[in-house]
Amino acid sequence: MAFTLATWNINSVRLRAPLVARLLEEEAPDVLCLQECKSPVDKIPADVFAALGYTHLVAEGQKGYNGVAILSRLPLERVGSMDFAGLGHARHVAARLPNGVVVQNFYVPAGGDKPDREVNEKFGQKLDYLTDMRDWFRNEAPERAILVGDLNIAPREDDVWNHKQLLKVVSHTPIEVAHLAETQEAGKWVDITRQDIPEGQLYSWWSYRSPDWDAADKGRRLDHVWATPDISNAAHGSRVLRDVRGWDGPSDHAPVFATFDL
Repeated sequence: MAFTLATWNINSVRLRAPLVARLLEEEAPDVLCLQECKSPVDKIPADVFAALGYTHLVAEGQKGYNGVAILSRLPLERVGSMDFAGLGHARHVAARLPNGVVVQNFYVPAGGDKPDREVNEKFGQKLDYLTDMRDWFRNEAPERAILVGDLNIAPREDDVWNHKQLLKVVSHTPIEVAHLAETQEAGKWVDITRQDIPEGQLYSWWSYRSPDWDAADKGRRLDHVWATPDISNAAHGSRVLRDVRGWDGPSDHAPVFATFDL
């Protein structure tokens, strides 16, 4: 069974439902994982997506903040959700596809502005969230699984527009990168995007603050697709749909795609 999966921080699924519909119509992924839906589950415009063939939905939501959802043309069996770091946030949901593959959809906390947990509680929450993810993967080793989402960390030097300038900027600090590496290693996760695109600058997020995000191109790769080693070799076709960042009324993130032949 071959299927294409995409992950996209949509920054309000209700506000940007037309953009989600456009992506589904033009690119037709079998599975689309959304983050930062900012909606209770019952307010997600599921009928809009069902009309396009995406009749299966698994989600965790809350009003105005966070929220994760998995839309699919393939049947989904809800696996559950975890409240890492005890934040009470809707930041994780998991579902199983008909072929047995479990899709884990994450929205890791952004971490605020200052990379110091002593003065910035949000940064500490981010690190604790990653630590809990790491411990979970150590205790329950994932198999036949795909992890996607806005992990809010750009780990490699070529995942940001300027490595040296961003070393003290939240999302690329050494302590965050180290926490993410531990989390990845705990589950033996393979970075599928970089398996397919091993070299070169690669971004999935560009700030709203830039008057011309495209020309400035000061991006970061915050959105990820990982897979367990037992299925990582089945992945191919990774791409970031940069042009989507330029659609009218866009999210500040672009969708990231990968295809799996399983």
